[in-house]
Amino acid sequence: MTIAIVLGVVVVALVLFSFDTLPIEVSSLVVVCLLALTGVLTPVQAFEGFSNDTVIFIFTLLAMTQGLASTGVVQLVGQRLAFFARFGHQTFVMAMMVAVAAFSSVISNTVTTAAFLPVAIGAAQRAKVPKSKVLLPLAYASMLGGMVFLYGTSTNLVMSAAMQRLGMPGIGVTELAPVGLPLAIVGILGVVLLAPWLLPAREGRGAMEDWTLRDYLTEAVLPPDSRYVGKELGDISEGLGLRVIGIIRDGEALSAVPGYRLHGDERLLIEGNREAILRVKDLRGIQIRPDVRLSDEELHDKDSILIEASVPPDSPLVGRSLKETLFVERYGLVALALHRKPAIQRVTKLQLLGRTFGERSLSMLPLSVGDVLLLRGARDRVDELARGGNLTVLSGHEYQPPRYGKALLAVVLFLGALAAGSLNAVPLSVAGLTGMLLMIATGCVDPRTAFRVDWRVVLLIGSMMALGLAMEVSGAGAFVGDRVAALGALGGPRMVMVVLMVLTIVLSAPMSNQAAALVVLPVAINAAQQLGVDARPFAMAVTLAASCSFITPLEPSCVLVYGPGHYRFTDFFRLGTPLTAVLVVLLTVAVPWAWPLEKGASPAPVAHRPAQGLRAPTGP
Repeated sequence: MTIAIVLGVVVVALVLFSFDTLPIEVSSLVVVCLLALTGVLTPVQAFEGFSNDTVIFIFTLLAMTQGLASTGVVQLVGQRLAFFARFGHQTFVMAMMVAVAAFSSVISNTVTTAAFLPVAIGAAQRAKVPKSKVLLPLAYASMLGGMVFLYGTSTNLVMSAAMQRLGMPGIGVTELAPVGLPLAIVGILGVVLLAPWLLPAREGRGAMEDWTLRDYLTEAVLPPDSRYVGKELGDISEGLGLRVIGIIRDGEALSAVPGYRLHGDERLLIEGNREAILRVKDLRGIQIRPDVRLSDEELHDKDSILIEASVPPDSPLVGRSLKETLFVERYGLVALALHRKPAIQRVTKLQLLGRTFGERSLSMLPLSVGDVLLLRGARDRVDELARGGNLTVLSGHEYQPPRYGKALLAVVLFLGALAAGSLNAVPLSVAGLTGMLLMIATGCVDPRTAFRVDWRVVLLIGSMMALGLAMEVSGAGAFVGDRVAALGALGGPRMVMVVLMVLTIVLSAPMSNQAAALVVLPVAINAAQQLGVDARPFAMAVTLAASCSFITPLEPSCVLVYGPGHYRFTDFFRLGTPLTAVLVVLLTVAVPWAWPLEKGASPAPVAHRPAQGLRAPTGP
């Protein structure tokens, strides 16, 4: 009876995750509640997963990756990648995927994808390549990189903890690399070769893209002591994903050719999306012109936010310039850039270049109905602006300029925390918590930003660990494992391994990678016991297969690129199916080679963490 109840809960979980009628975190807690209400698990057992050492470490790991993003570590690497766009689409995609996979091998897939997204979009625009040809390879690279090291994805960490709970050694820091690294290389090569043929050339505009990719005009000034003086204009424009439409020097408009040598006290007229404008603003040696006059502490306060605001028809600002209305003094906000309708924007470029109405600056241009200003200022001044009605606040988000001066410190603290936990100097949870607190204490990341992690991941993992425990203590895992092991009579242990990997991939569509792996793990271990082979190869096969869910866009990294890339569900199926098939074939060969099926023949994991109070209780 208990087995039927647990399998019924598994079916309920599949239905809830598949139809998405409830948020994923709510569905996860429903699973825990059902297991406790039915008596399959005691309350202590049901909630044990939330206090697990690995779950706590995953939370701190997500917080520390926020520190790497806040200090601009990922962004700096991404800017360098834009250089490869000049050598063609496939060269850039290859370089981008290698860099993304390298980052995602040690930090969150989702954070890596989010950080590289603006770079990929800007490079696609400059190379005149549809974003749909670039963004899906970006997401896939982050998933492939997660298979290389233990810390590459939360799935690896969760499976390591679950294996310890079941009495097996945890996964070593580099134990996955002999199989994961070749798989990542083959996956990257496969995507580079197949994507041009299988991905559509699709463009379009949507609500999300209006905010992310709206083109703005702004002015930048090179101080006499700028580190860009003497360098070529292309060093700035190509590295930042923006267009320099003209140079004003001594009142004269000059052509913006990439080979032009920059001088001090020059004014650059720049056009680019929001991310490109902000990257310019935060560079040392170049200043956005509206910021030159006003750089007081109020505008650098931690409550400073970035907003878009449009000019409504009845606004008193229509027909008047920012300088004429004393905009900064009256509203306490800095206008970083201006967006106009495409036809008007072309005329505005000529005005700024001084070829039609004489030399003008951005602050002297009369505003028109429908103009959109990119504004920065204190939160309370934005609230006043929204209540006043002179401008319509469209959207906004908290603005935290990258803390480039803390980048090296953030990397040292991040790697130090990983090393301390890996070498068993301190427990993983303590190492992660220490690293996170040191990042906050040293100013690498703001406390609010550090805690802006995806709590759904934490709740999902804790809940699914409870479901995995229920599969074990109820005997449901053994029951299903016996049925799967029966396939061994047809094709041997390798056939069973393939079935388990396919089952994991199929379940990862509705249930997420971590949940699918935790559900299949007890089945895999019991199947191995029935076949009389070592259980570790089966466990490792399930772990790696959980990172191969390329067929649907439900993986968080894929969700991030779904809208900006204008993808459809079938696009993921078209490219993800052959990629998944190739990786499953390689896993079938590589896993038994790295972890032999004969009992006691598997190599000891490198620097694995011993089970510390994580063994499952013996039955309800």
